[in-house]
Amino acid sequence: MAGSPPCSCRSWNAPTPRAPREPPPSRSRTGRTAPDPYAAASRLLTPDGRYGNSDSAWAIHLLGLQETLPNSRYQPLTRALPILRAVKDEDELERLAAAGAAADDAFREIVTVPFAGRRESEVAADLARLLMEKGHSQVDFTVVASDPNGANPHHEAAERTIKTGDTVVLDFGGLKDGHGSDTTRTVHVGPDVPDEVRTVHEVVRRAQQKAFETVRPGITGQEVDRLARAVITEAGYGEFFIHRTGHGIFLTTHEPPYVVEGEEQLLVPGMCFSIEPGVYLPGRFGFRIEDIVTVTETAGRRFNNTPHDLAIVS
Repeated sequence: MAGSPPCSCRSWNAPTPRAPREPPPSRSRTGRTAPDPYAAASRLLTPDGRYGNSDSAWAIHLLGLQETLPNSRYQPLTRALPILRAVKDEDELERLAAAGAAADDAFREIVTVPFAGRRESEVAADLARLLMEKGHSQVDFTVVASDPNGANPHHEAAERTIKTGDTVVLDFGGLKDGHGSDTTRTVHVGPDVPDEVRTVHEVVRRAQQKAFETVRPGITGQEVDRLARAVITEAGYGEFFIHRTGHGIFLTTHEPPYVVEGEEQLLVPGMCFSIEPGVYLPGRFGFRIEDIVTVTETAGRRFNNTPHDLAIVS
């Protein structure tokens, strides 16, 4: 991420490690050496051509092509064709909306489970299970960050035991029917909410709402970022908003366009991205609210619609 403040991405929320898939074998089942796939592919390519490759292409295959065609060049498709991927058609938008609705359903259920006396990792496992039950085929991350852990936007879930009085950041998402979800809500364990937690909640809620109301065709991602940041700065918490305001989402949960200083790409209808301002008080707690939104012909449309109120959990 370019610009200031520094980027924290997932890359900020790295997916939960999964056993790596194996690339296709180079030998046939009979034990005989299979034909060289790179030599076969090279006959279809220009030796010094420039080609786009999938962001998830196997490195072994790309290296094989480069070895066979040493003068060829390759570029990720999200970089080579950013607008083509960033602008979704109606079917793609509805699939993203369905993924967002499924994540919302998972949140509605997670706030009914016990938090106090359980480890963050246990609540994260509940979240992962709920996402799968709501139709996700892949869970990319389940952040459960309580009190001091919530002050680190890089935190995922650990063995810390959640206590009554904690403020807990819940950030989770994955893929449903091949399309991404990503939402964040922050909850409080028990009804006795400290005044500063209520204050920070209201600041973040207003920043998120201001940024959302700004979304329309013809403005830039950095303008949305600046308006969210201005609300938090004016409230005296600007130095504690330490990441970009948002990122794109489609077939992966983090991709262009980005909502950050320096992003000058104009928003157009069909673009989808997160709006997720936050405040992080070191050693104390963090607070973030995140929705996925899309640009319509005149404004923005949310794909996450659970309340922004401070939910109380037990």
